[in-house]
Amino acid sequence: MNFTGFKNANIYVEGHGIIKTSLKVENGKIASFENEDGLELSDELIVVPGFIDKHIHGANHSDSMYPTKKDISNIATTIASEGVASFLPTTMTQTEENIDLALNNIKEYIESKPTTGAYVLGIHLEGPFISKTFKGAQVESCIVPCSVDEFKHYQMVSGNNIKQVTLAYEENGKELCNYLYQQKIVASIGHSNATSEQTIEASKNGVTSATHTYNAMKGLHHRQAGTVGGVMLCDDIYCELICDLVHVCGDAIKVLYKMKGQDKICLITDGIESKHLPDGIYALGGQKVIVKNQEARLEDGTLAGSTLKLNVAIKNIMNVLNLPLEKAVDLASKNPAKNLRIYDTKGSIALGKDADFAVIDKDLNVYMTVSNGNVIYQK
Repeated sequence: MNFTGFKNANIYVEGHGIIKTSLKVENGKIASFENEDGLELSDELIVVPGFIDKHIHGANHSDSMYPTKKDISNIATTIASEGVASFLPTTMTQTEENIDLALNNIKEYIESKPTTGAYVLGIHLEGPFISKTFKGAQVESCIVPCSVDEFKHYQMVSGNNIKQVTLAYEENGKELCNYLYQQKIVASIGHSNATSEQTIEASKNGVTSATHTYNAMKGLHHRQAGTVGGVMLCDDIYCELICDLVHVCGDAIKVLYKMKGQDKICLITDGIESKHLPDGIYALGGQKVIVKNQEARLEDGTLAGSTLKLNVAIKNIMNVLNLPLEKAVDLASKNPAKNLRIYDTKGSIALGKDADFAVIDKDLNVYMTVSNGNVIYQK
């Protein structure tokens, strides 16, 4: 369809909240708040910023580690139905050869400039620079200490498309974190056995994110506050959160929100190939994953990513924290955009920004998704 924007719709406009207005799209950007020819929506629908998932492995039988462009395309088109307008395909701890294949494939996909599906912002490199103690569902034999030289190799293979790196700071991470910060790449502490002291030091050396907070990191204890405690004490660290109410319970979500506030939580899915599919046997990083009651676990019971949809994560956190719609939406749009340093172009609806929208109802059902002015999903 030839999409030009919206006419007289309920739109969540930056600085104004949800207001009745029109919106014109030109060349993939928000050109004005006047439009006589725009799409008219029913009154129960609301236009909000397109969602950003900065941590997702896969969906619908595809994984970011599968080295074919059709797999990335499949993920991108599948998650558009969740209101996701842009995302970071996320890799796994694997052999250097397999990581190289995945990175090169995503690079080629980005360079093909597709106009269907959610937009690929870049790559999230999760591992191999992590802790064996908190490997989670990552492959232990492929874990290595942090290395600037090895990262440079991966960044070269990716065509400079790596935008976030999950790492264990205590595994020789200081130099790498400083390097990532200089390169404007998000250093995210995760799969980490760091003490609270090490985590606070990490924040001073460039760490600005915590990967799936609470999960696969040293927990809070009254004699050692751990990675979790350190993250809560560092005002500059954004906290990823898998809000499926399986990975993290409601009270833990309330504690995190009380400590970090509205502006430092980023909702993610950590979705794997079983997302959007029924219960059954799937894979993650070459490991068997059993999905039962929509919970994904390895054979030993370890949680292995999620089947969570991002619009459902927003609805869940609204219910847990009794948040208004706008505040809940910010956790999946504004906050990830700020963490990734792309808030000048994405993350809110404002003049000159990219035309990224999710059209939803008050229950977070998605009716349309627009990415860079292209309609990528329509119910």
